[in-house]
Amino acid sequence: ILCQLSVAAALEFKYHHTKELEEYLKGVHAAYPSLTHLHSIGRSVEGRDLWVLVLGRFPSHHNIGIPEFKYVANMHGDETVGREILLHLIDFLVTSYGRDPVITRLLNNTRVHIMPTMNPDGFEATKEPDCYYTRGRYNRNGADLNRNFPDAFENNSAGIQPETRAVMDWIKNETFVLSANLHGGALVASYTFDNGNPVTGSLNGYSRSPDDDVFVHLAKTYSSNHASMYKGTGCDNRQTFPEGITNGYSWYQLEGGMQDYNYVWGQCFEITLELSCCKYPPAEQLEKFWRDNKVALIEYIKQVHLGVKGQVTDKNGNPIPNAIVEAKGRPHICPYRTNEQGEYFLLLLPGTYVINATVPGFKSMLKTVEIPDNTGNFSALKQDFSFSEVSDQIRSRVASCPKIPLYQELARTSAAVKPTLNILVLMTIMLVIFK
Repeated sequence: ILCQLSVAAALEFKYHHTKELEEYLKGVHAAYPSLTHLHSIGRSVEGRDLWVLVLGRFPSHHNIGIPEFKYVANMHGDETVGREILLHLIDFLVTSYGRDPVITRLLNNTRVHIMPTMNPDGFEATKEPDCYYTRGRYNRNGADLNRNFPDAFENNSAGIQPETRAVMDWIKNETFVLSANLHGGALVASYTFDNGNPVTGSLNGYSRSPDDDVFVHLAKTYSSNHASMYKGTGCDNRQTFPEGITNGYSWYQLEGGMQDYNYVWGQCFEITLELSCCKYPPAEQLEKFWRDNKVALIEYIKQVHLGVKGQVTDKNGNPIPNAIVEAKGRPHICPYRTNEQGEYFLLLLPGTYVINATVPGFKSMLKTVEIPDNTGNFSALKQDFSFSEVSDQIRSRVASCPKIPLYQELARTSAAVKPTLNILVLMTIMLVIFK
């Protein structure tokens, strides 16, 4: 108990540099070893660890049926509020577990991954707090990490940085369902797509994903539970965001962003949270930022239990990895597939859906489901699929999605169809005239 009290008391509302941050995370893990798991997913250019603290009833490994959630902050080193409020979120979760029934149920049914800083080098390079742009935005190689991921719409020529590679491998090795990355410089919840083309509606200034309704809901969940984000006033009179949310492309086009990468290649719904008009505000304001975001941070985690989940198995009850499972009418350009345990997780709003499970080479299986709002029960609707004609010989079949601009092909197809249609119309008119 004394150990736990000392850890809680040690967390002040101030900026924690690398050594202090590491000491705090290690102290939390030592005080709560059965509730937390601390590990580094890689190193920065200058060799600093990229620490992740995992919280939950099964913190050290994935457990079937328990969805994986993550928060990532300080991707831009000079955007600092998220870095500190995630430390206070950790403090709140571990000290509330076993005392607060909501937090206890949340951590019993969710595995929560928290990365306080993705760009420790940039943070340490920002010597003087500044509300505006500084060189600390970039990593040690001068790269903007939120322009550094493979892009679904165009070739990203930026060389993959160590921090980016570590996060890509992390996403690949976990079954993340929902995520948010925390930034600064504005006050808004932004959602996918950040990039686009005519296929996704970019000509109309909005790049729409197949799950646009879910993304709008996720962004509104955060903004409406924030102390002021929902007002949509932005940071000056020139910039307003109705209800405190925006489609990323509608705000400004961004190539190589992390939230689009999560959605397309990670099967993880991620939004970007801009939490402060000032990128690096004075430390005395941090307590207010924590109060403003506390409820929203918790309510957003709960959304990982939206929709439907389940397992796909063969005739012997063995899991089938790489089976495609998607809701009819909303196919993903890189099909969503089951993990090694045959699990799938689909975030869907309450309503009636047809879920299509496909094992390559076999007939698809369709099931109609009525999805309730189960976020308060901390468990999505469960719907399993059993393929009685499938044997375990095909279980090791590997499927991968290429890291190429996937939406380019759709754009070409769309452009190719238009002249064909025009020619058909012209031929029809000429035929009528001739007759």
